Amino acid sequence: MDTDAFDKRIYWRSRRGMLELELLLVPFVAHHYPDLADEQKATYGVLLEHEDWQIFDWLREREHPEDPSMRMLIDLIRACDGS
Repeated sequence: MDTDAFDKRIYWRSRRGMLELELLLVPFVAHHYPDLADEQKATYGVLLEHEDWQIFDWLREREHPEDPSMRMLIDLIRACDGS
């Protein structure tokens, strides 16, 4: 698969129905996603399969994902916080 096309698809999947999520996910994808390891990119794809409210609760530390890889990715997104 064309990597550029895949990255564009990830960008568009990161646009969510919840503005609060878009403000975190879209800048993260634009600035940090290309530098992620393949395993982290795969984890990000799994993250996008979750409901908006679930992702939001993880990012706001109301809940924590059970999967350690997902926890690490959530921590990374939170550290970037829109930059």
